[in-house]
Amino acid sequence: MSGTWSIEHSRGDAAALHGREPTALRTAWWFEVDRPTLVLGSAQTSDSVNHRAAEDLGIEIVRRRSGGGAVLLVPDEFVWLDVVVPAGDPLWHDDVGGAMHWVGQMWQQVLTDAGLDAFVHEAGMVTTRWSRQVCFAGVGAGEVVAGQRKLVGVSQRRTRSWARMQSMCHLRWRPEIVAALVSPPAPRAEELAGLVAAVPLDRDALVEALTTVLFEH
Repeated sequence: MSGTWSIEHSRGDAAALHGREPTALRTAWWFEVDRPTLVLGSAQTSDSVNHRAAEDLGIEIVRRRSGGGAVLLVPDEFVWLDVVVPAGDPLWHDDVGGAMHWVGQMWQQVLTDAGLDAFVHEAGMVTTRWSRQVCFAGVGAGEVVAGQRKLVGVSQRRTRSWARMQSMCHLRWRPEIVAALVSPPAPRAEELAGLVAAVPLDRDALVEALTTVLFEH
């Protein structure tokens, strides 16, 4: 182990959790939300969402500061880990894409040990017709896939002092809800269903395994 991690578990409003400001210390945040929420990427506009469907489904709409498409967060149906690395740390990478590879490799190790056929995507961005609207419909550097299906999403915010890598997987994938939340022309649920692989593991066991691997870095 080359550093000491500060670990925190929090449950609450997704906007507040995304808006938390890091300090330049090794930190791991395990986040859970207290209500169904669609989190828009920093560049997405409000008109990319079907707000009537969101209201009917009781889903809150918030925004994060990192890029990418929208992410659906349903309580107890995902695992969300943010890690903060200070500049100058052995885990710090000046290359933005390279900075996320070790996070993906950590997830890959845990998922492979659990029997999943998981690989870290090391090539360029893979886009689909819906990846601008739906984060898990595309694959970027450091993200984890099973075949052609995305297992773990990774995004990043950075300053000169720290990098915050945000990562998550779905324990249950709900393509019918995600499709309904995209403003027309919207994807069919069937189009999104095959793009994502839910992780068929117990949440607490997955968190424990990831924490153990994190402490090895």
